[in-house]
Amino acid sequence: MAKKWVYLFREGDASMRDLLGGKGAGVAEMTRTGVPVPPGFTITTEACNAYYESDKQFPEGMWDQVLVALKEVEQQTGKTFGDPNNPLLVSVRSGAKFSMPGMMDTVLNLGLNQSTREGLAKLTENPRFAADAYRRFIQLFGKIVLGVEGNRFEHLMDEAKGHGERLDTDLSAEELLAIAEQFKQVIKEDVGVEFPEDPLDQLRAAIGAVFSSWNGRRAVDYRRINKIADNLGTAVNVQSMVFGNMGDDSATGVAFTRSPSTGEAEIFGEYLVNAQGEDVVAGVRTPQPIAQLKETMPAVYDQFHTIAKQLEAHYKDVQDVEFTIERGKLWMLQTRNGKRTAAAALKIAVDLVREGVIDKATAVQRIEPHTLDQLLHPMIDPAARATATVLTTGLPASPGAASGTAVFDPDEAEHMAADGHKVILIRVETAPEDFHGMVAAQAILTARGGMTSHAAVVARGMGKPCVAGAGDLRVSYADQSVSVGEQKIAKGDWVTLDGSTGEVFVGKMPTVEPELSGDFAEFIAWADEFRTIGVRANADIPRDAKVARAFGAEGIGLCRTEHMFFEGDRIDAVREMILADTLEDRRAALAKIEPLQQGDFEGLFREMAGLPVTIRTLDPPLHEFLPHEDHEIEALAAKLGVEFAKVKSRVENLREANPMLGFRGCRLGIIYPEITEMQANAIFKAAVAVKAEGIEVHPEVMIPLVGNITELKIQEELVRKVAAEVFAAAGVELPYLVGTMIELPRAALTADEIAQTAEFFSFGTNDLTQTTLGLSRDDAGRFLPSYVEKKLMPDDPFQSIDQRGVGQLVQIGTERGRSTRPNLKVGVCGEHGGDPASVEFFYRAGLNYVSCSPYRVPIARLAAAQAALGDGKRDK
Repeated sequence: MAKKWVYLFREGDASMRDLLGGKGAGVAEMTRTGVPVPPGFTITTEACNAYYESDKQFPEGMWDQVLVALKEVEQQTGKTFGDPNNPLLVSVRSGAKFSMPGMMDTVLNLGLNQSTREGLAKLTENPRFAADAYRRFIQLFGKIVLGVEGNRFEHLMDEAKGHGERLDTDLSAEELLAIAEQFKQVIKEDVGVEFPEDPLDQLRAAIGAVFSSWNGRRAVDYRRINKIADNLGTAVNVQSMVFGNMGDDSATGVAFTRSPSTGEAEIFGEYLVNAQGEDVVAGVRTPQPIAQLKETMPAVYDQFHTIAKQLEAHYKDVQDVEFTIERGKLWMLQTRNGKRTAAAALKIAVDLVREGVIDKATAVQRIEPHTLDQLLHPMIDPAARATATVLTTGLPASPGAASGTAVFDPDEAEHMAADGHKVILIRVETAPEDFHGMVAAQAILTARGGMTSHAAVVARGMGKPCVAGAGDLRVSYADQSVSVGEQKIAKGDWVTLDGSTGEVFVGKMPTVEPELSGDFAEFIAWADEFRTIGVRANADIPRDAKVARAFGAEGIGLCRTEHMFFEGDRIDAVREMILADTLEDRRAALAKIEPLQQGDFEGLFREMAGLPVTIRTLDPPLHEFLPHEDHEIEALAAKLGVEFAKVKSRVENLREANPMLGFRGCRLGIIYPEITEMQANAIFKAAVAVKAEGIEVHPEVMIPLVGNITELKIQEELVRKVAAEVFAAAGVELPYLVGTMIELPRAALTADEIAQTAEFFSFGTNDLTQTTLGLSRDDAGRFLPSYVEKKLMPDDPFQSIDQRGVGQLVQIGTERGRSTRPNLKVGVCGEHGGDPASVEFFYRAGLNYVSCSPYRVPIARLAAAQAALGDGKRDK
């Protein structure tokens, strides 16, 4: 049998997402359940992939199947494609497996030409409607299929409307036809072809254009940001047109069955009377809230409300639906699981469990862990609002707060962000072509558009704050500024957005820390019921430990003791130790540091009462603690009463060509054992002092950068000697562990030997990635993005672990370590511990715990639960 490339809507169902894409599967399922759906058919994702494999040629038999399916749609609608008397018009839409809103292309009103337009005008007795549909079709076809710059068309439309004096709906049929002819002339000038009159030629070209949009820049960028595979392809949905622009009894809209911003259980959406679908999402006109439909078309609203809730019950999840009302008749064009903010996702998941629609395991598996990041960052300090200058208020399109300098061009936003600047992208309205600038920006502000505009949907998907539809903004791209009345913000001025309230503030504003409470706390507690791997935090000071504990950390997996040295005047004592010529002088300097470190460790033990605290001994090379500019060296010499030449000489002697592989880690403690001795004293004295307060303490001393067992043994014996002395002096005994950080390939490969001494391993995957791949994390940023873009690497290996290489060393190290010490505790303390994909890998590798930054602890908790659920293990 010939390969089936085309499916009528009635032939598909929800289980066919891979083949029909999300949109195709959705309309097929709606068709099967009896919802009013305009007839149509779907060309499969397999056809898209075959199109690329055959150098952008339709696969054999596909076009013939399209023609057969088109005949079926003609029979279902009673209209004929290309017939001047009763023309069938269709939309041609993309539809990948995973929703990619605004990233690919759609052509509406396809099938119109001079004769079918005249026929449509007679049939509907509405010449203006037919002229408007024709104008829209030429504009979309010219931009999407023929590649004409969209601004060419927009400029002509803007001129016809008097640069804002009139709306689209104010243009007469004659004016619209004149504009359509101007559009045709633009097409001829730009691409050198006449606008195609044959509807079948139009259809063939539009299908090819939608296939081609799969590899357009904005789609590729979106897939990279959202980690969607490039080989999935997009389906193409060809659907008979229904029209929302046939008068005041017609409308088009987008709605969610629950609020995508807050999760409230109410229909949330917008619609426009006498409009077509792209008007709503493009922000050309500011739409009405869906509740208004209840007043203007009550019967239609009741039917829509019933269908929307039926769809939610059917899919057991929030639905994002598109609909059109044509002369009082409701048509459902699409349904898909609705994108939502993290706050809304949590509330919806919790509510659906409470309503008995889904169980806890389903709720836990439904939320993408990385989206919780939206809830784990500071918000605007309420105290600062009293004196803040509000520039304007728009629609709260995507929650969260951010400050940045004003930028009006997406390319410039991308370049400035790459240089380390925080920017706010300000546009009249965003278009899919702006996606790269939106990715780079801290937040997005638009003058036009609603809660379902392109800016709003994309920002919510990325977890970025967005304020949309701030109608009193006057944006000038010419002089790179935005103004409201007399208040003006120029490029480079600081602004702050609150995407939760819609407020836009002048200047940079302070923020407050988030809290784990309410639905968030309940949901994460459910995740803990399923996960089997522990979650700790990387914390160096008591303040960080307190945040970590509040977010549910089960201990500290990494305390970097060197970070404590930079507090206040401590750095001077450290520098004094480094500059010392004799052991006695070094000990004298270390004696100044020891009580300060002890105090810090006491704070950590108190915050983590009863939980393990892993403390890494000094790791970075000594030159990092010294100044390098002559004027800084002079100031240090004067402060310490040392000759400038001596300090300068010491700085030069400690300079290293490759510090990452130099005199650092356990090598420092072996050459200068008094450093390890001081730190061990501080650790165990702190443990004894806090234990005396009635608080359980569980110190774990971690020796960094061990390459062989001998290095570890030297440091381990010193640590145990100090512990014995401290305990003897205090008359107490405390349990503690001595282990190592596995961050060198040799350590992983000889883990069976190292485990003879080490009581625990913690993989330092940041350095293990550097030493395995031969990449410097500080320097690789110059080319790593290009490597990822060119698919030389699937991801940045410093963000998501290289499972085939670095990951294999983690597995080898774990297996070999446990072959010697079966009860060996193994964790990871690199930043990969907070990356969901990496957490899933560490779960499969059999680690006991992951450790990450405090603010990523809830993300790791959820990722760990999903890993366990995905493996069928639901008992903690």
